[in-house]
Amino acid sequence: MNLPNKLTVSRIILAPIFLVLLLIEDVWARVFALATFIIAALTDLYDGYLARRYGVSTGFGKFMDPLADKILTSSAFIAFVALGYARVWMVLPIVLRELFITGLRSVAAYRGVMIRPSFAAQVKTFMQMTVIVLILGYVNLRTFAVPLGWDLPWLDSPRFPVMFDYLMFATMVITVYTGLDYLLRNASLWKGLMR
Repeated sequence: MNLPNKLTVSRIILAPIFLVLLLIEDVWARVFALATFIIAALTDLYDGYLARRYGVSTGFGKFMDPLADKILTSSAFIAFVALGYARVWMVLPIVLRELFITGLRSVAAYRGVMIRPSFAAQVKTFMQMTVIVLILGYVNLRTFAVPLGWDLPWLDSPRFPVMFDYLMFATMVITVYTGLDYLLRNASLWKGLMR
C-alpha cells in the first residue's frame, strides 16, 4: 500500500463524509463539506502525480483510482438530489453510467489494458466538475448569507433552479453518450474481458 494508493483510499473514505456533511443544515457542516470535497479532489491530482513521478503505479491503483473519482462525484450528485438542486431522473443515469463504465475500465486496467478517455469523455468530466462546483458554491453561499448578515435576494431567483436543470440535463446527455460510445468502440475488448 504505497502513498498514491493510500490517497486513493482516503478519497473513497472522504466521499461519504462529504455527503453527510453537505446534507446537514448547518453553516459549519457546509464549511467542512466544502473543505472535504476540495481535499478529496486534491488527492485525485496528487496520487496520479506521485504514481507517475516515482513509477509506483499498481494494479490496485489502476483499478481503484477511477472508481474513487466516480464515488466522489456521484456522492455530490446524490446530495444535490436530496437537497432539491438536481432531479433524480437526471442523476440516476449519470451515476449508473459512471459506475458501470468505470468498472469495465478498471477491470481492463487491472488486466493490463489501458483505455484512453476520448475527447467527449474529457468534456463530460469537465461538465460534471463544473456543475458540481457551481451548485456546491451556490449551496454554500445560501448557507453563509444569513448568519453573516448578507442581504442577497438574488439568491432566491427562480433562474438558478432553471439554470441547474439545463446544466444537469446537458451533463446527463453527454455522460450517457460517452458511456454508449465506450461500449460500442470497445465492444470486442469487453467481450474478451468478460470471458
